[in-house]
Amino acid sequence: MRRFLRVRILGLVQGVGFRPFLHRLAERTGISGWARNTSGGLEAVCAGEPGQLEAFLSGLLHNPPPLAQLRELQTEELSPEQAGPLPEGFEIRKSRILPRTTFAGADTAPCPACRKELFSPGDRRFHYPFLNCTDCGPRYSILLELPYDRSRTVMERFPMCPDCRREYGDIRSRRYHAQPNCCPSCGPRAFLTDASGQPADRSADPFPTARRLLSEGKILAVKGTGGIHLACDAENEAAVARLREKKGRPSRPLALMAQSLDSIREICFVSDGEAAQLTAPARPILLLRKRSPELFPWISFGHRIGVMLPYSPLHLLLLAPDCPGPRLLVMTSANEKGAPVLTKSSEALEKLSGTADFFLLHNRPIANRCDDSVALWQNGSLSFFRRSRGFAPLPVSCSREVSGVCAFGAEQKASFALGREKDAFLSPHIGDLKNMETLDHYRQALQTFGRLFGIRPTQLVCDLHPDYFSTLEAQETARREKLPLLQVQHHWAHMVSCMEDNLLSGPAFGIVWDGTGLGDDGAVWGAEFLTGDARSFLRVGSLRPMRLPGGDLAAAQIWRIGLGLLEDAQILPGALSTGGAVSGAFPFPDAWPAGQIPAVCTLLSAKIACPKASSMGRLFDGVFSLIGGMANGSFDGEAPQRLEALCPEETPSREELEAPPFCPLVFYEENGVRRFDTRPLIRAVWTRLRCGVPAALIARDFQLALCHMALEQCRSLNPERLPVVLSGGVFLNVFLTDGIRRLLQKDGYRVFCHRRVSACDEGISLGQLAIAAARDTTA
Repeated sequence: MRRFLRVRILGLVQGVGFRPFLHRLAERTGISGWARNTSGGLEAVCAGEPGQLEAFLSGLLHNPPPLAQLRELQTEELSPEQAGPLPEGFEIRKSRILPRTTFAGADTAPCPACRKELFSPGDRRFHYPFLNCTDCGPRYSILLELPYDRSRTVMERFPMCPDCRREYGDIRSRRYHAQPNCCPSCGPRAFLTDASGQPADRSADPFPTARRLLSEGKILAVKGTGGIHLACDAENEAAVARLREKKGRPSRPLALMAQSLDSIREICFVSDGEAAQLTAPARPILLLRKRSPELFPWISFGHRIGVMLPYSPLHLLLLAPDCPGPRLLVMTSANEKGAPVLTKSSEALEKLSGTADFFLLHNRPIANRCDDSVALWQNGSLSFFRRSRGFAPLPVSCSREVSGVCAFGAEQKASFALGREKDAFLSPHIGDLKNMETLDHYRQALQTFGRLFGIRPTQLVCDLHPDYFSTLEAQETARREKLPLLQVQHHWAHMVSCMEDNLLSGPAFGIVWDGTGLGDDGAVWGAEFLTGDARSFLRVGSLRPMRLPGGDLAAAQIWRIGLGLLEDAQILPGALSTGGAVSGAFPFPDAWPAGQIPAVCTLLSAKIACPKASSMGRLFDGVFSLIGGMANGSFDGEAPQRLEALCPEETPSREELEAPPFCPLVFYEENGVRRFDTRPLIRAVWTRLRCGVPAALIARDFQLALCHMALEQCRSLNPERLPVVLSGGVFLNVFLTDGIRRLLQKDGYRVFCHRRVSACDEGISLGQLAIAAARDTTA
């Protein structure tokens, strides 16, 4: 009883070796037929006895290739006439382009078999920096179009040699139909130049010279998979200081690339879960706990340091275990300040000639820029700070239909999201939309996603803020394409993002703490307690608004916020509070600019150029300017990060959470919003500071007070005991997130944090997408 089946497989089935897998499975089970990629996934027509077909389908479902992600399997019984003429065995046919589009794979690290070949002297790919197979290698970074075939990638310009073509056609080879397959005879090559572009090593293997230069303290620009890094020896403090000076990055934490898991364990605690993530195909930068907070202070401050393992053959060769050279490298994105990471060798030589001493480059083009992912392993899952390489462009599944919606995100840590059926395709890391270079990257990536995944938007959604580049881009697109545009309040989108991240469709209670976002009342929000869902929300709680003297200037010159907090808490002497001369007796932090304080006091007294903000991020800025003595931040979020890093321990102890807060928690009602009064908190901080209490203990107690404040607000404002979602960039703070989560859970609340997208503004497009989709279904 010979039967015929058409099999359609939907999901991530291209670029993962699925057709070769089907071919081998068919050979093993005695099936005849064919398979091909389509724009919608993979299609096969099979013939065999019922038992053979059953074994074939079972193997397909239960033992797919390691990188595959099956979403749906469709089978259809065919007549012999419908099946058409079939080969005696099984064959892979030319791809067929259909209206629907499939998924695209993310770039992945070399598999164990490829790593073994890379360091086997007798192998023809020994020390070849571009080896790959169906189980690993570049995918998204080389992809031009779908379906995923060599002719639709940048590898089209590298015709396979006879040996590679033989592997490509050999069903027993793991390079059977591996689209980026190549070798030293036919594939891309790496080369080393000096800052003028002249060869610094004319050999076929530039890596020994590159390792020697790094050992000598040189800075190298290194072209990798999805962009270019600046690299130096992480254990050479002088080299790192020179890199910081040249890049204008005096204090922002830097990421490390380590030779091995053992070398990571020498400097960090590594749990089994963290080890699994470090060695997983995605290879994110993982924020690991240092063995001592004092380790590598020139790399990062505080308890954690960002570390990754090599994620391409090129990086493996740069950190080869059996060769002389550094075992830990700084790997930081090579870009001009505020601009996207560079991808072209010519651009690197032009723009980095004053920064890098030498350039380790290659001639494989980067089709799609993709910066490193950054994450924390927390409570058994990843918590993303940045979702990019290794994860993008894989979609995030949603609780609802989101087809046709295009969400434009926010401005800082910009992202976009495109909806197709119940999948959200979120952009890789883009950066802050503060200049034309980043806006161009944003536009190009949005066009690429729309083309690759076959999404033609029918509904646009963006932030409420009228001056965000993303808002202006959405408005222009709506005008040009004649599409409806919905503008969504920033913190509502944050709340719904966390709900969608956890597939929660019902109403929730949102605690959304971040820097700033425009409220629907025209005020600046940033420490919000909301109730609602994707259809509507209500603001029920917040902070007492604080004044920001000088407006946007205060975000960088954080001493201005500290001064405003002192003035609001009535701590300043009377003469000072009205703009009098600075009294030498008043103990302002030494780093504050004494000459500017009277003028800013005048602004505060007259309430001129002092917009108000109920912002948790700005509260952290102001408090750290007091206890840490900092006047100016050198990067966004520096003060909150340093305040968190001051704490003696990374998470609060049970005893600390059970103890009462160090100041009274005072609330007041204003226009239906229950506000936390920050003045008693600031007075308590200042009193302890003047009494000589160590800054580390004040930082701890300040955050513990906020944990208890969140609990009290939830008790008062969430009588229905709705599930609680935590979102906003402040919830990248481990101490605060852990403390609030534990207090709420102990009180019986269900608490949800972000797992699949970042809590910061990068994840906001997912919330916008869900809100627009919900609006569309109720219209």
